Amino acid sequence: MEEKSLFIEFMGSSPTIKVLDYLLTERGLDFSITDMAKNSGIGRTTLYRIWSNLIKNRIIIPTRIIGKAKLYRLNKDNFVIKKLIEIDDKLMIEDLKKRSGKIEITA
Repeated sequence: MEEKSLFIEFMGSSPTIKVLDYLLTERGLDFSITDMAKNSGIGRTTLYRIWSNLIKNRIIIPTRIIGKAKLYRLNKDNFVIKKLIEIDDKLMIEDLKKRSGKIEITA
């Protein structure tokens, strides 16, 4: 069984969250639709189903064309994406602190 990322554990495991998790993890890079679907663990058909929402909300933006492949990246200028990056970073920092034993987490 594949281990869930902290972001997916916190936000849920919908296809949109899986794509966001992948793009947040690789936030400096751009990807084709095929790469996004494969690496986020969803099917291309599922990605196409949520694609218009990702574009309409400017979550992803086109970057360049290589041959026939159009590449996209996470829109780090989007206010909501900036907040999601903060959440993702804070989740990682808290997890690292917890694992290192420097902070006691109480439920």
